[in-house]
Amino acid sequence: MVIPGQTPPTNLDEFLEGIWKQNPVFVMVLGLCPALAVTVSAVNALAMGAATTFVLLGSALLVSLMRRIVPREVRIATYIVIIATFVTIVDYLIAAISLELYEALGAFIQLIVVNCMILGRAEAHASKFAPGRALINALGMGIGFSIGLFALGSVREILGAGTLFGVPLFGPDFQPWVVMVLPPGGFFVLGAWLLLFNWWRNRKPAPREPVVAAGEASHG
Repeated sequence: MVIPGQTPPTNLDEFLEGIWKQNPVFVMVLGLCPALAVTVSAVNALAMGAATTFVLLGSALLVSLMRRIVPREVRIATYIVIIATFVTIVDYLIAAISLELYEALGAFIQLIVVNCMILGRAEAHASKFAPGRALINALGMGIGFSIGLFALGSVREILGAGTLFGVPLFGPDFQPWVVMVLPPGGFFVLGAWLLLFNWWRNRKPAPREPVVAAGEASHG
Protein backbone atom coordinates (compact mmCIF):
# COMPACT_ATOMS: atom_id res chain seq x y z
CA MET A 1 0.00 0.00 0.00
CA VAL A 2 1.32 3.44 -0.95
CA ILE A 3 1.03 6.12 1.72
CA PRO A 4 0.33 9.64 0.36
CA GLY A 5 3.50 11.70 0.26
CA GLN A 6 5.80 8.67 0.08
CA THR A 7 7.62 7.36 -2.97
CA PRO A 8 5.91 4.23 -4.38
CA PRO A 9 7.97 1.05 -3.91
CA THR A 10 9.98 -0.06 -6.92
CA ASN A 11 9.89 -3.56 -8.38
CA LEU A 12 13.12 -4.30 -6.51
CA ASP A 13 11.52 -3.19 -3.24
CA GLU A 14 8.55 -5.48 -3.91
CA PHE A 15 10.88 -8.39 -4.63
CA LEU A 16 13.13 -7.86 -1.61
CA GLU A 17 10.20 -7.40 0.79
CA GLY A 18 9.66 -11.13 1.21
CA ILE A 19 13.35 -11.99 1.23
CA TRP A 20 14.43 -9.57 3.93
CA LYS A 21 11.99 -7.01 5.36
CA GLN A 22 8.99 -9.37 5.65
CA ASN A 23 10.60 -12.80 5.43
CA PRO A 24 7.78 -15.30 6.06
CA VAL A 25 9.81 -17.54 8.39
CA PHE A 26 12.18 -15.19 10.20
CA VAL A 27 10.09 -12.01 10.42
CA MET A 28 6.39 -12.82 10.07
CA VAL A 29 6.88 -16.35 11.50
CA LEU A 30 4.31 -17.88 9.13
CA GLY A 31 4.10 -21.36 7.65
CA LEU A 32 5.84 -22.93 10.65
CA CYS A 33 3.98 -26.22 10.28
CA PRO A 34 5.94 -27.29 7.17
CA ALA A 35 8.98 -25.32 8.34
CA LEU A 36 9.32 -27.58 11.37
CA ALA A 37 7.90 -30.82 9.98
CA VAL A 38 9.58 -31.39 6.61
CA THR A 39 12.94 -29.68 7.11
CA VAL A 40 14.82 -32.78 8.24
CA SER A 41 16.85 -32.53 5.03
CA ALA A 42 17.87 -29.83 2.57
CA VAL A 43 16.15 -31.62 -0.33
CA ASN A 44 12.81 -31.75 1.47
CA ALA A 45 13.16 -28.09 2.44
CA LEU A 46 13.86 -26.91 -1.11
CA ALA A 47 11.07 -29.11 -2.54
CA MET A 48 8.52 -27.65 -0.12
CA GLY A 49 9.84 -24.14 -0.84
CA ALA A 50 9.52 -24.67 -4.59
CA ALA A 51 6.00 -26.09 -4.24
CA THR A 52 4.91 -23.15 -2.09
CA THR A 53 6.47 -20.66 -4.51
CA PHE A 54 4.59 -22.25 -7.43
CA VAL A 55 1.30 -21.94 -5.56
CA LEU A 56 2.12 -18.35 -4.56
CA LEU A 57 2.85 -17.32 -8.14
CA GLY A 58 -0.17 -19.05 -9.65
CA SER A 59 -2.63 -17.77 -7.06
CA ALA A 60 -1.20 -14.24 -7.12
CA LEU A 61 -1.60 -14.07 -10.90
CA LEU A 62 -5.20 -15.30 -10.92
CA VAL A 63 -6.27 -13.23 -7.93
CA SER A 64 -4.77 -10.11 -9.50
CA LEU A 65 -6.45 -10.76 -12.85
CA MET A 66 -9.83 -11.32 -11.16
CA ARG A 67 -9.56 -8.54 -8.58
CA ARG A 68 -12.13 -6.29 -10.32
CA ILE A 69 -14.77 -8.97 -10.91
CA VAL A 70 -14.83 -10.94 -7.64
CA PRO A 71 -17.47 -9.61 -5.20
CA ARG A 72 -16.07 -8.69 -1.81
CA GLU A 73 -18.54 -10.99 -0.07
CA VAL A 74 -17.02 -14.12 -1.63
CA ARG A 75 -13.42 -13.03 -2.10
CA ILE A 76 -11.93 -15.28 0.62
CA ALA A 77 -13.81 -18.34 -0.65
CA THR A 78 -12.67 -17.52 -4.17
CA TYR A 79 -9.04 -17.19 -3.06
CA ILE A 80 -9.18 -20.55 -1.29
CA VAL A 81 -10.57 -22.27 -4.39
CA ILE A 82 -7.81 -20.71 -6.52
CA ILE A 83 -5.10 -21.72 -4.05
CA ALA A 84 -6.52 -25.26 -3.76
CA THR A 85 -6.43 -25.60 -7.55
CA PHE A 86 -2.71 -24.85 -7.72
CA VAL A 87 -2.02 -27.05 -4.68
CA THR A 88 -3.70 -29.95 -6.50
CA ILE A 89 -1.53 -29.29 -9.56
CA VAL A 90 1.71 -29.26 -7.56
CA ASP A 91 0.58 -32.33 -5.61
CA TYR A 92 0.23 -34.35 -8.80
CA LEU A 93 3.49 -32.94 -10.20
CA ILE A 94 5.54 -34.01 -7.18
CA ALA A 95 3.92 -37.45 -7.19
CA ALA A 96 4.80 -37.83 -10.88
CA ILE A 97 8.39 -36.62 -10.45
CA SER A 98 9.39 -38.55 -7.33
CA LEU A 99 7.26 -40.86 -5.21
CA GLU A 100 10.01 -40.92 -2.56
CA LEU A 101 9.90 -37.14 -2.23
CA TYR A 102 6.10 -37.18 -2.30
CA GLU A 103 6.01 -39.63 0.61
CA ALA A 104 8.63 -37.60 2.52
CA LEU A 105 6.56 -34.41 2.26
CA GLY A 106 3.37 -36.31 3.03
CA ALA A 107 0.22 -34.36 3.86
CA PHE A 108 2.11 -31.10 4.13
CA ILE A 109 1.75 -30.56 0.38
CA GLN A 110 -2.05 -30.48 0.73
CA LEU A 111 -1.73 -28.27 3.80
CA ILE A 112 -0.29 -25.50 1.60
CA VAL A 113 -3.96 -24.60 1.07
CA VAL A 114 -4.23 -23.32 4.64
CA ASN A 115 -0.83 -21.61 4.72
CA CYS A 116 -1.53 -18.13 6.13
CA MET A 117 1.24 -16.63 4.04
CA ILE A 118 -0.42 -17.52 0.72
CA LEU A 119 -3.92 -16.42 1.69
CA GLY A 120 -2.45 -13.26 3.24
CA ARG A 121 -0.59 -12.38 0.03
CA ALA A 122 -3.78 -12.90 -1.98
CA GLU A 123 -5.85 -10.67 0.31
CA ALA A 124 -3.29 -7.98 1.20
CA HIS A 125 -1.40 -7.63 -2.08
CA ALA A 126 -2.51 -9.54 -5.17
CA SER A 127 -6.12 -8.37 -4.86
CA LYS A 128 -4.99 -4.73 -4.92
CA PHE A 129 -2.27 -4.56 -7.59
CA ALA A 130 -1.67 -5.37 -11.25
CA PRO A 131 -0.41 -8.85 -12.23
CA GLY A 132 3.21 -7.80 -12.80
CA ARG A 133 3.62 -6.25 -9.39
CA ALA A 134 1.71 -9.09 -7.72
CA LEU A 135 3.97 -11.70 -9.35
CA ILE A 136 7.17 -9.88 -8.32
CA ASN A 137 5.99 -9.68 -4.72
CA ALA A 138 4.87 -13.33 -4.71
CA LEU A 139 8.21 -14.44 -6.16
CA GLY A 140 10.09 -12.59 -3.43
CA MET A 141 7.89 -14.12 -0.75
CA GLY A 142 8.36 -17.59 -2.22
CA ILE A 143 12.13 -17.23 -2.39
CA GLY A 144 12.20 -15.83 1.15
CA PHE A 145 10.16 -18.81 2.37
CA SER A 146 12.46 -21.22 0.53
CA ILE A 147 15.52 -19.58 2.07
CA GLY A 148 13.99 -19.98 5.51
CA LEU A 149 13.21 -23.66 4.93
CA PHE A 150 16.66 -24.32 3.50
CA ALA A 151 18.33 -22.60 6.46
CA LEU A 152 16.49 -24.98 8.77
CA GLY A 153 16.81 -28.10 6.64
CA SER A 154 20.53 -27.75 5.91
CA VAL A 155 21.48 -27.32 9.58
CA ARG A 156 19.27 -30.21 10.70
CA GLU A 157 20.63 -32.52 8.00
CA ILE A 158 24.27 -31.60 8.66
CA LEU A 159 23.99 -32.10 12.42
CA GLY A 160 21.41 -34.88 12.37
CA ALA A 161 22.89 -37.04 9.61
CA GLY A 162 26.32 -35.61 8.84
CA THR A 163 25.35 -35.03 5.22
CA LEU A 164 24.16 -32.24 2.92
CA PHE A 165 21.98 -33.21 -0.04
CA GLY A 166 22.90 -36.79 0.89
CA VAL A 167 26.66 -36.19 0.51
CA PRO A 168 28.68 -37.18 3.61
CA LEU A 169 30.55 -34.24 5.13
CA PHE A 170 32.33 -35.88 8.03
CA GLY A 171 34.27 -39.06 8.62
CA PRO A 172 32.88 -42.39 9.80
CA ASP A 173 33.49 -41.40 13.42
CA PHE A 174 30.89 -38.62 13.32
CA GLN A 175 28.09 -39.15 15.82
CA PRO A 176 24.80 -37.70 14.47
CA TRP A 177 22.76 -35.48 16.75
CA VAL A 178 19.59 -37.56 16.71
CA VAL A 179 17.58 -34.73 18.28
CA MET A 180 18.00 -32.72 15.07
CA VAL A 181 15.78 -35.07 13.07
CA LEU A 182 13.12 -35.01 15.78
CA PRO A 183 10.54 -32.23 16.36
CA PRO A 184 12.52 -30.63 19.23
CA GLY A 185 15.46 -30.20 16.88
CA GLY A 186 13.31 -28.12 14.56
CA PHE A 187 12.41 -25.77 17.40
CA PHE A 188 16.04 -25.48 18.53
CA VAL A 189 17.28 -24.61 15.04
CA LEU A 190 14.40 -22.21 14.38
CA GLY A 191 15.07 -20.41 17.66
CA ALA A 192 18.77 -20.08 16.84
CA TRP A 193 18.05 -18.71 13.36
CA LEU A 194 15.45 -16.25 14.71
CA LEU A 195 17.98 -15.00 17.26
CA LEU A 196 20.66 -14.55 14.60
CA PHE A 197 18.30 -12.97 12.06
CA ASN A 198 16.85 -10.47 14.53
CA TRP A 199 20.30 -9.57 15.83
CA TRP A 200 21.45 -8.88 12.28
CA ARG A 201 18.39 -6.76 11.42
CA ASN A 202 18.53 -4.71 14.61
CA ARG A 203 22.24 -4.19 14.93
CA LYS A 204 23.35 -0.55 14.77
CA PRO A 205 26.76 0.76 13.76
CA ALA A 206 28.81 2.24 16.55
CA PRO A 207 28.48 6.05 16.71
CA ARG A 208 31.42 7.85 15.15
CA GLU A 209 33.21 10.41 17.25
CA PRO A 210 33.36 13.89 15.70
CA VAL A 211 36.70 14.75 14.15
CA VAL A 212 38.27 17.78 15.81
CA ALA A 213 40.73 19.85 13.84
CA ALA A 214 44.16 20.46 15.36
CA GLY A 215 43.58 24.21 15.59
CA GLU A 216 40.28 23.76 17.40
CA ALA A 217 41.87 21.31 19.86
CA SER A 218 44.61 23.77 20.76
CA HIS A 219 42.09 26.55 21.41
CA GLY A 220 40.13 24.22 23.66
